[in-house]
Amino acid sequence: MTVTVETLQKLERKMTLTLPVGTIQSEVQSRLKKLARTVKMDGFRPGKVPMNVVTQRYGYSVHYEVMNDKVGEAFAVAANEAKLRVAGQPQITEKDASPDGEMAFDAVFEVYPEVKIGDLASAEVKKVSAEVTEGAIDKTLDILRKQRRTFAQRPQDAAAQDGDRVVVDFEGKIDGESFSGGKAENFQFILGDGQMLKEFEEATRGMKAGESKTFQLAFPADYHGKDVAGKTADFMVTLHKVESAHLPEVNEALAKSLGIADASVEGLRADVKKNLQREVKFRLLARNKQAVMDALVSKAELDLPNTSVQAEVKRLMEGARADLKQRGIKDAEKAPLPEEIFRPQAERRVRLGLVVAELVRSNNLQAKPEQIKAHIEELAASYEKPADILRWYYSDNDRMAEIEAIVIESNVTEFVLGKARVSEINMSFDELMAQN
Repeated sequence: MTVTVETLQKLERKMTLTLPVGTIQSEVQSRLKKLARTVKMDGFRPGKVPMNVVTQRYGYSVHYEVMNDKVGEAFAVAANEAKLRVAGQPQITEKDASPDGEMAFDAVFEVYPEVKIGDLASAEVKKVSAEVTEGAIDKTLDILRKQRRTFAQRPQDAAAQDGDRVVVDFEGKIDGESFSGGKAENFQFILGDGQMLKEFEEATRGMKAGESKTFQLAFPADYHGKDVAGKTADFMVTLHKVESAHLPEVNEALAKSLGIADASVEGLRADVKKNLQREVKFRLLARNKQAVMDALVSKAELDLPNTSVQAEVKRLMEGARADLKQRGIKDAEKAPLPEEIFRPQAERRVRLGLVVAELVRSNNLQAKPEQIKAHIEELAASYEKPADILRWYYSDNDRMAEIEAIVIESNVTEFVLGKARVSEINMSFDELMAQN
């Protein structure tokens, strides 16, 4: 076999492969003979089908199969010998056979680029830190109390106020016409929780059981109900019942109901603090990792293989369609999704992947077994039965690969932070938790 490699563009290559015709024919005959021993055809006993009949029926498909296999093998060997890092699958076309009995093929493909990472000491990274305060613990306890609140009916003349649970009938019309979702009976919601639009809550606030009221409600332009988005409706609401909320005290009973091992107020606060610290840690890791990756990409020079970008575009489009389908969008698989809207994100992902891979390779930042084990144990610690979570991760290679990728990203983050010009920014707990 002879091989020539030609550079077409920055990353595009063309390889010409030649294979002896005899090699192809020999393999075809070998496979046809093997097939003849097992093939079943009407009028013949198994294994007794004449070779000329087998060749007539299966010769073309076997020849095509052999060609694919042999050319694929030849390409893999040639690429390895030439030390080419091939990105994606090659496009192979057959050329005219040469007079000396050889078949020739052209394989056009892309190679992975050389990645040049600049001086990380000049990279600037803003590293965020945050702490779990006593105030954050108090707010979390308030949320836990709200989740366990009970309600008792208030007197008939009691005016509805924030925190009360109300039961109402309502009906809305736009230009005198009813609309989908605009009417309900014995509808229940809690005032001030933001479940209803602002105008609806304002109209209900201060009403007493048995009262009715009319009011106008302007639906936001981005309202999820497209039929009413941006329109103004006339509503009538009738209040049937007002119930006041009772929140449990922060005491041993609450701690016990939450399954806290140390069923005391101190034990409850310690458990809440531990969980909040874990959440803060993961949020800070994600935020600081993003800052590091941005800095890393800004210091890298490389060409992007279009094959890899196109594959990433396809993955993003498939993910978008799956999301549309999950939301109940009809014919989500046929929804028009222009590739252009996914290309910037795809290019960034491919660029970042190549840069991170180069940094990991050149600085031995691979995930160590003990790091993977420690990360899984930390994740499992927040669950009631950590052993079950450990088994869940270790039983699936894909889950383990995800953990390995997270650990590698953490290693890269720590490495870059150790080299770059880092400025510390202290963020409040509330600000950190408010961000997605």
